[in-house]
Amino acid sequence: MREALREAQDAAAAGDVPVGAVAVWRGQIIGRGRNRKEEWRDPTAHAEILALRQAAAHRRSWRLPEVALYSTLEPCPMCAGALVQARIGLLVYAVDDPKTGAAGSVVDLLSLPYLNHRVMVVKGVLADEVAELMAAFFRALRSDADEL
Repeated sequence: MREALREAQDAAAAGDVPVGAVAVWRGQIIGRGRNRKEEWRDPTAHAEILALRQAAAHRRSWRLPEVALYSTLEPCPMCAGALVQARIGLLVYAVDDPKTGAAGSVVDLLSLPYLNHRVMVVKGVLADEVAELMAAFFRALRSDADEL
């Protein structure tokens, strides 16, 4: 999760919402991502999607059942759907997303009984550090907007 937090810090430094993710297979990071929506002007450039793409390229397969994804923020519906599609075995995330969270806080796409795959979820890892990073980012954003 520390590596995902580093990715989130890099996203914040680049002006994107501080979300970071890493994909881990057999103890090795095989995919990294950070939010790049603003930087790339791409609505699909979420940290989880980018980490999954790298992991799939590394494994030479879209099926990633032995991969764990660590994310600083609870995945949105798009990213949760991608985790199911990739057959990710484990999701570990730091903080809930009360607006678009799709791993249990708003909706729970990862454990729907009628889908062909369910993802095990662990939440709250490094939650305090990630929450502070997010809060600082949005405080700065609001402060910059007030100055305009």
